[in-house]
Amino acid sequence: MATLNSSNTLSSTFYLTGIPGYEEFHHWISIPFCVLYLVGIMGNCTILHIVRTDARLHEPMYYFLAMLSLTDMGLSLSTMPSVLAVFWFDARHVGLDACLTQMFFIHTLSSVESGVLVAMAFDRLVAICAPLNYTRILTHSTVACLSGAALIRGATLLAPLPFFLRTFPFCGANILSHSYCYYPDVLNLACGDVSFSSAYGLVFVLCTFAVDVVFIITSYMKILGTIMKLKTQDRNWRSLHTCACHICTVLVFYLPLISLAVLHRYTRDASPILYTTMSNAYLLMTPLLNPLVYSLKSQQIQAALRKRFWVQRVIAGE
Repeated sequence: MATLNSSNTLSSTFYLTGIPGYEEFHHWISIPFCVLYLVGIMGNCTILHIVRTDARLHEPMYYFLAMLSLTDMGLSLSTMPSVLAVFWFDARHVGLDACLTQMFFIHTLSSVESGVLVAMAFDRLVAICAPLNYTRILTHSTVACLSGAALIRGATLLAPLPFFLRTFPFCGANILSHSYCYYPDVLNLACGDVSFSSAYGLVFVLCTFAVDVVFIITSYMKILGTIMKLKTQDRNWRSLHTCACHICTVLVFYLPLISLAVLHRYTRDASPILYTTMSNAYLLMTPLLNPLVYSLKSQQIQAALRKRFWVQRVIAGE
């Protein structure tokens, strides 16, 4: 419902949604949600710590991994307050400015994460297809430029969206489909002609996620072609194993993201439970699974964790 304040600017209140039909169990459901958030944050903090303290991990691949962890932590911290407020206190009301701010950070950080995944694909492409030039191409300044470009691209392309939404009145119940503010969800509640805003949102998706997916697929086609030219199966396996972590991370990030976008654009009458499941998979599971994937798949990360655990045991024994 929308009201006009003394400054003649539109003031709107939105209503967040938990799990429809299970409101009486929200307190119990909040327990695994809280645990998953904490485990995800602790896992990403661990990755950041070992990359910073272990000199063997001071390489471009692990610098990108550290930025991926920072982005995942940002996504968790952007959504955690509203999600837990809904489940703990049934605090479903959120103002327009707070909603648009949360929306900006969620979509910007998602774009940054996609850009970091592209940078990691480029790192693997150079490492396998041009190993002799790896240190010359992927210098510290290159890593900084790629990371900065991902951040600037996301923030610049996302900046107009909150201003577009502020120009619309919001009528009706203003009930959102998620426990956080998501651009297509908020746009669906706007009254008036939203064609331009919807088109801009589509352009943003095409200029970020679509372009990034094409680059990642192209990179791995080139990587696969290079590996197939190698003579020994052992070298093929070693080369593919270095890419396994990144491929898993790409799937963990893009599959829920694409599914949620398709759900909002083409299935307006889908079950609310489906919306809730996909939205939580998109912003809750990704920060949780990325540290787990690298801890289980990366031998360098495993070695750093074992070394850290051994040092702690030695200190405790003293």
